[in-house]
Amino acid sequence: MNSSIYSRLAVTNLKNNRKTYVPYILTAALTVMMYYIIDALSRNDSVGRGSLWQILSMSTVVIRVFSVILLFYTNSFLMKRRKKEVGMYNILGMGKAHIAKMFLVEMLITASVSIGAGIAGGILFGKVMWLLLLKILHYDVNMDFAVSGTAAVYTLVLFAAIFALTLAYNLWQIKLANPVELLRGGSEGEREPKTKRVLAIAGIALVGYGYFVALTTEAPLKAVQLFFVAVVCVVLGTYALFVAASIALLKILKKRKNFYYQSRYFTAVSGMIYRMKQNAVGLANICILSTMVLVMVSTTICMYMGMDDILTTRYPREFEVTSFYPDKEAEEKILRIIKEEAEKAGVEEKDIMAYHSGGAATVKKEGAFNIAVDEDVYSGSEDVYELVMIPAEDYNALEGKDISLGDGEILLYNPDADSEKIGGTVKIQGEAYKVVEELDTFSLEEKNSSRVINGYYVIMKDEELIQEFLNKAYQMLSKEYSQLDEIKVSYKVCLDFEGTKEDCRKAEAAIKKRIKEEVPQAYCDGREIEQESFYAVYGGLLFIGLYLGSMFLMATVLIIYYKQISEGYDDKERYQIMQKVGMSKREVKRSIRSQVLMVFFLPLAAAVVHIAVGFKVITKLLAVLNMVNVPLFLTCTVATVGVFAVFYAIVFGVTAREYYRIVG
Repeated sequence: MNSSIYSRLAVTNLKNNRKTYVPYILTAALTVMMYYIIDALSRNDSVGRGSLWQILSMSTVVIRVFSVILLFYTNSFLMKRRKKEVGMYNILGMGKAHIAKMFLVEMLITASVSIGAGIAGGILFGKVMWLLLLKILHYDVNMDFAVSGTAAVYTLVLFAAIFALTLAYNLWQIKLANPVELLRGGSEGEREPKTKRVLAIAGIALVGYGYFVALTTEAPLKAVQLFFVAVVCVVLGTYALFVAASIALLKILKKRKNFYYQSRYFTAVSGMIYRMKQNAVGLANICILSTMVLVMVSTTICMYMGMDDILTTRYPREFEVTSFYPDKEAEEKILRIIKEEAEKAGVEEKDIMAYHSGGAATVKKEGAFNIAVDEDVYSGSEDVYELVMIPAEDYNALEGKDISLGDGEILLYNPDADSEKIGGTVKIQGEAYKVVEELDTFSLEEKNSSRVINGYYVIMKDEELIQEFLNKAYQMLSKEYSQLDEIKVSYKVCLDFEGTKEDCRKAEAAIKKRIKEEVPQAYCDGREIEQESFYAVYGGLLFIGLYLGSMFLMATVLIIYYKQISEGYDDKERYQIMQKVGMSKREVKRSIRSQVLMVFFLPLAAAVVHIAVGFKVITKLLAVLNMVNVPLFLTCTVATVGVFAVFYAIVFGVTAREYYRIVG
């Protein structure tokens, strides 16, 4: 056969199937473009190798995996629609080798257009994304825009490989199928689906377990561990529910004769059974993608909008200096440096608090606190408590009091607003202490419900007792961590500054610089000087949340469009049959419309339920990231769901026009 015939056939096929291939090529081009932009940003030398680079690099991996899944999924739809066409070619005399050459030319055309347009679009819109990222980051991070040849090459190789794999998959399907199977390929699965009871029960159990975890997990660290388990269970359960449980429910309704044999229910139930069989996986995909969009967008917007709350939660006082091996000279030098640099910057020191402390993570069991190892801490157990021990002398200075404690006596303060009093005596690493008083207030930390780890402040008789506890902790922990340095009572100064943000930032930066140079083993932390790094993390998360959210949204739109096309071709025949058996054109149209509406809005309803149930556990995850403003997150979630629902309805309405054009 003349080689030019393959090119003509390929072009003709693409033209004839433009309703399905044009969206496919556009989607592929957009996917290529979005991958190139993120890959180019992650390779930009001015990004550095900090948290922003890590976020961008992880995103390239996500987009890579997502691109493979999306292009394979859409390719499978294209093949399903074209099986009859390929079968006809085979029957008319074209061998499978000739069909393979035709498919190769088609793939070369679609791949060349998609990859070429995608990389060109990435270069063209890359600067727009770069400017948007700079705007979100708030600060001048000295990022220079550059077209990345390396990113273009990697993008070309990646998507060429994906298109090659889809071609191999298509050719393998053609090789295994005979012409008769190909001719009926578009009509496969017309028999009534079987009830898969085991799969339905498994789906209910998986979703139920995921919901149980989401609703009952209280400890934030525990939520981090169990969240991904719950997500996997809900995702698998969602697929099982759409594939099996929906059909099982419809077949139960079908067996109820008093219900089923009514004109308004008969066609709806029977039609829905076939729709769910053919569309279950696609509908589950829409549900999962919709849930991902809603979670990613609402959480990242919430964290970005609540940046001030996050910084206040992370840094209750505006500036802190901690000396890990203090002496009198170091302590005096720290206070002097703070005073000198505050005067130079023109800011005033407020509410200075200086105290000695020592502490460790402990496990609380039956009124006893014992030093915890990493295994205990990372387990996320609600029995893990942070103990911060402060000598009575420093407590008196902080609170303006004059208490004295005898041997074996302590004061306790639990900052958890919902905590219950212990009373009596407690054991701390084997030593029994009488609780003289459980404090209701303490100037170092107000009562709150935002702690990631439970904790107690313990006021002890003197600094020597605290050092004894730290020595025990060192003896225990050094057996597991051979490089652990000696643990000493530390000295901490925390304060606020009064002045403009810029002046406060200058003062904090100057103090941090001098402390690092003049005071050994000291560390500084400040709200203003750390604000830029927080915007790098949370701004990067917002950028990626919106970026990946738009990708998932694009995939959702594509799946909805292809399902409308598929529904249109399937319903065209049903539409004609139902009219022949006596139903009026209006009744048929109303029946099909109600089924289509129900099927396509079912994923959105399921996604909203997933979000509602998962709201509590997501707030626990946000607490780990210092975001404890639950009302703000609720507002962001409701707004995101509302906007997405409107967009979903618009997309459905637009794609439904094509459906009615096919059916009509």
